[in-house]
Amino acid sequence: MVKTKMMRPAVAMLELIFAIVIMAIILMSAPQLISTAAKSGYVAIQQEAINEAASHVNMIMGYHWDESATDESYVDPILRVASTTAGLVETLPTGRRLGTPKESYRSFIRSDGNNTLSASTLGFDTGETNANRDDMDDFTGTSDLTSIDIALDANYIETTININTAITYSTDNVNYNQSTISYDPFFDSGGATTNIKSIAVTVTKAAGTSDELKKEITLRAFSCNIGGYQLEERNF
Repeated sequence: MVKTKMMRPAVAMLELIFAIVIMAIILMSAPQLISTAAKSGYVAIQQEAINEAASHVNMIMGYHWDESATDESYVDPILRVASTTAGLVETLPTGRRLGTPKESYRSFIRSDGNNTLSASTLGFDTGETNANRDDMDDFTGTSDLTSIDIALDANYIETTININTAITYSTDNVNYNQSTISYDPFFDSGGATTNIKSIAVTVTKAAGTSDELKKEITLRAFSCNIGGYQLEERNF
């Protein structure tokens, strides 16, 4: 009579060993997965900071170009500046720049006949504060603290960023009377008023924020001295 031995206990032991090995491999990768998830959260915070900066730039560009063009009774005129180029000066007797249609509102002459308005120095004008800004260069030299909230690793993280704004007159030494135009921007005219205002919004982390957020991000934009416009109404 032949006796057969059952090997099932050994097979069960092998299954247990394989299960332990697989679980160990999974657990070894867990810290890396957690680290990756944390970094993705930090990236999300940085993207939120960039969105805050972009919104800040767009908000500034929605203001009047200069204090001399803030009178809401009139369409913003083109202002006279200290440093300009031949292609951007007034063409007499039209009161407009060369090539501008005579029907255009973009003129050096305001609708009340005033044609001597000049661009002003940067910063607050007399009587202005943070509460009554009315033109874009009122934001120069300002610093704003903004809180950003985001979910990270099942926690809710709140961090604070600094939004610093700098606005300068930029040089505009371009010959516009040619078919090919090459422009090399220089973001500081040395104090002279020009036809271009440059906006630089820099985002940095506030003190006490995680080292992962030690980033300095600068967004730049510009706005030109081209006057305003007005929509015409036409009855059909």
